[in-house]
Amino acid sequence: MLSSCYSAGLFGIDGYLVTVECNSSKRISCFEIVGLPDNAIKEAKERVRSACINSSFRFPDAELIINLAPADIKKEGSSFDLALIISILHSAGTVTLSAPLEDTCFIGELSLSGALRPVRGVLCMALAAKRAGIKRLFVPYENAKEASVVGDMEVYGVKNLREVVEFLNGSIHLEKFVFDNSPTDTELRCPDFEDVKGQTKAKRAIEIAAAGGHNILLIGPPGTGKSMLAKRIPSILPEMTFQESVETTQVHSISGILPDGVSLIRVRPFRSPHHTMSTPSLVGGGRIPMPGEVSLANNGVLFLDELPEFNKQVTEALRQPLEDGCVTITRAAGRIKYPCSFMLVCAMNPCRCGYYGHPTHPCTCKKEDIRKYLAKISGPLLDRIDIQIEVPSLSYDELSASGKAEPSAKIRERVNKARRIAQTRFINERTDNATAITCNAQMEAKHIAKYCELDESCKNLMERAFKSLGLSARGHDRILRLARTIADLANSEKIMSNHLAEAIQLRSLDKKYF
Repeated sequence: MLSSCYSAGLFGIDGYLVTVECNSSKRISCFEIVGLPDNAIKEAKERVRSACINSSFRFPDAELIINLAPADIKKEGSSFDLALIISILHSAGTVTLSAPLEDTCFIGELSLSGALRPVRGVLCMALAAKRAGIKRLFVPYENAKEASVVGDMEVYGVKNLREVVEFLNGSIHLEKFVFDNSPTDTELRCPDFEDVKGQTKAKRAIEIAAAGGHNILLIGPPGTGKSMLAKRIPSILPEMTFQESVETTQVHSISGILPDGVSLIRVRPFRSPHHTMSTPSLVGGGRIPMPGEVSLANNGVLFLDELPEFNKQVTEALRQPLEDGCVTITRAAGRIKYPCSFMLVCAMNPCRCGYYGHPTHPCTCKKEDIRKYLAKISGPLLDRIDIQIEVPSLSYDELSASGKAEPSAKIRERVNKARRIAQTRFINERTDNATAITCNAQMEAKHIAKYCELDESCKNLMERAFKSLGLSARGHDRILRLARTIADLANSEKIMSNHLAEAIQLRSLDKKYF
């Protein structure tokens, strides 16, 4: 007897539907799986046999041939287990079906006892199933909240094989999972800027960076609050749109780091990898290419603390992702593209001892050591960082001042207002790769020429800055993007000379240190 049902596989963050066909015939007893399965799927033969027997079902004593279609795509992972056993039991007549399987998809890994274990990438596979017209989806109970995000589909979270079979036979009733879009207290909790004393200039620079999605570098001696400031940036970033949340959740889901019980990531991610990381862990890689930190920070913040301590080869790998907003990993298994539209935030000391340029604490480094330390940051990478701001040591009066500083909520209001102005401006604009523009940092040359026009006094100021700072063409454009953001924060339609002057000042620190 021939039976079939559906499951789903993963290729990057894209899922694809897989037809699981089972042919059962009364010949010599054997069990074969074809259709380019990997070792995890080949080993499923023993898992599904034991799960079937331990769930009190009779495993067919027949020749079983299972095909995973399309047969020319390599299938990987343990998420096909549930579909394999359902197709086998259907062909054996154990699953009699109160409803047909033509619009049903099964995803999940089986234990030897018949219990279902959660798998990674369920949201990606559920979206693929929806695109293929699937109406019912069975997933492990722990993955049900994540799968319910897709909507317009019946999602059932099941705990074991017996539950699935009895439901399909009409013996029991299972409740459908409905997506709950309300965030939890844990998801909304984030460090607040009201805890940061002093550092008015640094806070202003961070507000501009958040409003325009600009990259920022914080330079200063130890203990001035660089890391403290960086960790509070997500609290002033605009709320994620539903599409941004889905895209970010997909990346975290296939990486297997989606927190338990979380159906959708609503807070912009903040990734802070250690400086001993490798290039593949930053941009992604492996035999089966997995997302790196740049993709895990998609739609959020990538914070590189102690920037010069990172291997130079690692930081140089950031150059293309910062420009393209995506990273393509090529391996023998194929080319996989991951999104990586993130805000880069870096922090560093001005020298190895940390006190170069400090007004009271003497620096113990030699001139040559300082030069070598700063040379770890290449010119091309520095050129891609829009804002370079100094974070000085606090005075005792600033540190001992009573009361709270301005809270993140008020700063976020101004950031949101500036972002809305930019989104209205770019509502009909697209980048060269046809993606929507959501902030000023994403403007390309054609948009800068259209929306960053300068009057005569601003042109003269820009010319003087270009010559005195030795700016590149990229640096010139990034100053104009910054000025556009500062104008938006001031609710000004045109870029004024004071907006441009502030943008130049935020860009000129590399002359002092680099």
